[in-house]
Amino acid sequence: MTAALRGSTMTFIHQARSLDRSGRIGVVIVGCGYWGRNYARVLDELPQSYVAAVCDESLERLGAIATAFPTVPVTNDLDQALALPGVQAAVIATPPSAHLDVATRCLSQGVHVLVEKPMTTNSADAESLTQLADECGLTLMVGHTFVYNAGVRKLKEYVDNGAIGRLYYLYARRTNLGPIRTDVNAVWDLAPHDISIFEYLLGSAPEWVSAIGASLLCEGNADVGFVSLMYPNGIAAHMHLSWADPNKTREVVAVGSEKRILFNDLDPLERVRVFEKGVSRVAEEPSTFGEFTFLQRDGDILSPMVEASEPLKNECEHFVECVRTGQRPLTDGRAGQRVIEVIEAIDESVRANGVPKGVPGTKGVPGAFAAPTQEVVDASPAIAAH
Repeated sequence: MTAALRGSTMTFIHQARSLDRSGRIGVVIVGCGYWGRNYARVLDELPQSYVAAVCDESLERLGAIATAFPTVPVTNDLDQALALPGVQAAVIATPPSAHLDVATRCLSQGVHVLVEKPMTTNSADAESLTQLADECGLTLMVGHTFVYNAGVRKLKEYVDNGAIGRLYYLYARRTNLGPIRTDVNAVWDLAPHDISIFEYLLGSAPEWVSAIGASLLCEGNADVGFVSLMYPNGIAAHMHLSWADPNKTREVVAVGSEKRILFNDLDPLERVRVFEKGVSRVAEEPSTFGEFTFLQRDGDILSPMVEASEPLKNECEHFVECVRTGQRPLTDGRAGQRVIEVIEAIDESVRANGVPKGVPGTKGVPGAFAAPTQEVVDASPAIAAH
């Protein structure tokens, strides 16, 4: 970050005309790249909020914002933006390496925070931010946008109401040919989406993970990953993440004893498809050892109605409501911290060539998968003399 964004004295590059903002929550957008521009658009359209200012270190990007949003002031001085009358909240859409510094400054000045994923670049910093927000009595929310996707919520309905039967496993594919990033690897960029979806569906973090990755395009920066996760109650999950796949996919599949449900974010017409197919073991005593009876069902393929809504708008509405009422966000700081703890365990497993690694705060890796401990030889004088 430049000195300007770090707080040197600057004047507004573009000062917008005065508008009546009574009763609405003023939000500062910090970072006006792709996501920052979208946050600015959505928050300025909501009846409960308005964009008080946009802050970025790039004069070129600020100029583009001033053209697109002529009523919004822009500046490269964060402290100046946060000091504006009516500012109650900030959205942080900077590179992840700047999240800790910018979020800490916002919270320390009494401003509620919505920070893009990943929340920070390590779990210790995520815990620090969460504690600070709690101490200040402020909202800290993480932008896990897929949790606010109507298709994912429809999938959760089938899981929660038992229609899927016993949930066997989940898997996700999130691939594309780029965009290649240098600030984080593919796991840190893509995995937060599916880890947050899995936790939303299951209500818990995984107990352990096993992962392998490869650096195909950028030396030392993994651009493909294959990750297995084990959740409580024996529910398995898998993620395929890649920047090097020519086929773009955004899919999550839940397989249960009664149904298989596909969420495909790239299919606007049939975002959710329900396959009325499944297999389960009949609850009968086997007549001989090893003999079991299985019941297979083959039925229709359904496309349930999914509410037409923009996930980012749903997310922003939830954030504004939390700021107004003080309720805890669905994707709060603790949720963001858990996602990072899972990614750190994935990193450890990749470095260990796939060895399972436990996730903090859970039961961890079962004994059968734990790494063998080295036998300690007692070389005390008494034993040696014997």
